[in-house]
Amino acid sequence: MNGFLDVFTEYDVLGAFWMNIKLTAFAAVGSFVLGVVLALFRISPVGSFRAIGTGYVNIVRNTPLTIIMVLGVLAVWGQLKVTFFSSFDLNFFTYAVIALTLYHASFVCEAIRSGVNTVPLGQVEAARAIGLTFLPAARIVVLPQALRGAITPLGNTLIALTKNTTVAAAASVAEASGLMRTMLEFNPDLMIYIFLTIAIGFCAIVIPMGLVTTWLSDKLAVAR
Repeated sequence: MNGFLDVFTEYDVLGAFWMNIKLTAFAAVGSFVLGVVLALFRISPVGSFRAIGTGYVNIVRNTPLTIIMVLGVLAVWGQLKVTFFSSFDLNFFTYAVIALTLYHASFVCEAIRSGVNTVPLGQVEAARAIGLTFLPAARIVVLPQALRGAITPLGNTLIALTKNTTVAAAASVAEASGLMRTMLEFNPDLMIYIFLTIAIGFCAIVIPMGLVTTWLSDKLAVAR
């Protein structure tokens, strides 16, 4: 047990989890914004916009996140030499956030679209009847109700995003799963303790998200 405590004194476990939280926060904001735009494309009356939204969702959602992450590092950074910051760590952190954003935006889009399907058609027709065009009707009438109806799938997407931040190790970001591999490499005799610590750490992050999602879903449910 003393050896286990020595390991966690030597390695910054809390700092690694803090990196996962930062990845989650930045990617959550980015994927939500992009997901709303894609959802508007998906429900747009313009056929070309619907095709763009559908194509993006179908392609990105079915592409492994690891491939997107590695593509950004090896192709965009390694071959095209595109850099955002002079700092190596900050640059790779940015690539990880972008990859997570691009990937999870497709799931956010579908979550919001499922919420749009809960909005009564009569309200959309009423918005059109008073002269609202597509974007004002979507902003004032459709999206506010759709977001309330999509709280549960959006919460599930956020939980998936949190767990998928472990893929950022492929972009050389020092997060919890990467630290776990390092700890296991040099301290294999403490494998069970290390696994349990990382698992408990993620549970401590994810379980409150699930509880808040359930509470918000009940609190903001649209009365029919």
